[in-house]
Amino acid sequence: MTKTKQMQIRLEPELKTKAEAVLSQLGLKPTEYIRMALRQLVMHNGLPFDARIPNAETIAALEEPTNTLRRFGSPEELFADLEERSHTE
Repeated sequence: MTKTKQMQIRLEPELKTKAEAVLSQLGLKPTEYIRMALRQLVMHNGLPFDARIPNAETIAALEEPTNTLRRFGSPEELFADLEERSHTE
């Protein structure tokens, strides 16, 4: 199929730079990625992923502070903590 149509987009320079850096790591050019994305759009007859506005419960979970999360130095420490908690509940 010959490529006879042109598409132009405008976007923020920082977004363009960051996107090109990611695509470069993947070995893709921006035009190749856009072509792939458009093919997926056509194949799915819509976006190839769920695009939904999050409900209140999801928003609350996303806004929860992460500084209360516990960190472990190894899987063994994690499992020991889980084991200890299972006995105290």
